[in-house]
Amino acid sequence: MFDNTDDIHPLLAGAPSSTEVKKLRKRIIRGVREALDQYGMVERGAKWLVALSGGKDSYTLLAALYELKWRGLLPVELLAVNLDQGQPGFPATVLPEFLERMQVPHRIEYQDTYSIVTDKVPEGRTYCALCSRLRRGHLYRIAREEGCSAVVLGHHRDDILETFFLNLFHGSRLATMPPKLVNEEGDLYVLRPLANVAEADCARFAAAMAYPIVPCNLCGSQDGLQRQQIKAMLDEWESRSPGRRQKMFKALSNARPSHLLDPALFDFDTLSRAAPGQRDI
Repeated sequence: MFDNTDDIHPLLAGAPSSTEVKKLRKRIIRGVREALDQYGMVERGAKWLVALSGGKDSYTLLAALYELKWRGLLPVELLAVNLDQGQPGFPATVLPEFLERMQVPHRIEYQDTYSIVTDKVPEGRTYCALCSRLRRGHLYRIAREEGCSAVVLGHHRDDILETFFLNLFHGSRLATMPPKLVNEEGDLYVLRPLANVAEADCARFAAAMAYPIVPCNLCGSQDGLQRQQIKAMLDEWESRSPGRRQKMFKALSNARPSHLLDPALFDFDTLSRAAPGQRDI
């Protein structure tokens, strides 16, 4: 299935023929297929807005979705959308030229959110939180204009895990980015098909395919310091105990409400010694 280079979407044409890259590609596609199935993401005949920033993660997402669509395994229409937010030095021609060459239906929209963010955010603070909210609002609007039922984002396993620890340490709650949710207005799904894919695999794949990466720090603001601290902490844990990230990620889908402390999730008041189904097994 993966080795026939005569029958492949342009996004994956010209991939290195090394065994390592073939295994990497299969691992990513398998992870995406599992997420699509596990979280019930696919509605046959739907139209998805795929958010394309030009970073390694969104390129990997787009390629994986088109691989599955090309193979007849993803019966949805895909529209790649890039939001040019007016950051200084943004290479405005890179993505439209790339998408045209790759034969990918797309929409490029210019919205100067950069000026809004720099005006509202105090000097010395990072722009990322406000920038992300503004970008999401425009993506929702574009999805409605284009008749899409879902906005598809390139958040991967490590993003989800880092968000869990951010909420744990700074928000005092057990929560993270879910693979599938409905927006506040109730009219759009938000999907994260890379939920099972490691960030390192996205980076290796995008580099192997030589996709034209657009830097994420054109605005001069790096991601929030707290997230960088969490990433460094997880990197240290992973170096000491390889595989720890995957074990922690797996734990997020193996929750036991009766072994936590939230009475809204488990009825401790009615817990009875006489009820076999409530015993600690």
